Amino acid sequence: MRLYHITSEREARAAAQAGQYTPAGFVREGFIHCSYAHQVLATLNRIFRGRTDLVLLEIDPELLGCKVVLENLEGGAELFPHIYGRLRMSAVVKVHALPTDAPEFLAPRQET
Repeated sequence: MRLYHITSEREARAAAQAGQYTPAGFVREGFIHCSYAHQVLATLNRIFRGRTDLVLLEIDPELLGCKVVLENLEGGAELFPHIYGRLRMSAVVKVHALPTDAPEFLAPRQET
């Protein structure tokens, strides 16, 4: 099952040139936040709403060479894949454009 990570176009270009991706929060957190395909839309709406500079890295976990842990560190029940290591860009099988201003990314938030 593929993993997905949302990042900026600028960071993705820099990672492609370096051959490795290390997000800013990696040193502090020790892992890279990812989602499964069915979790991407909710993550976009929750964390990245309104951003127009984003891409989605599609990752083959078999090519990572490091551990992936399923966990929820915010106390919820839904588990998210976290990559515990730097991301080798050779594990990224595709970079998708993310037009977050498109209607499918602006689904109304549910009130609780």
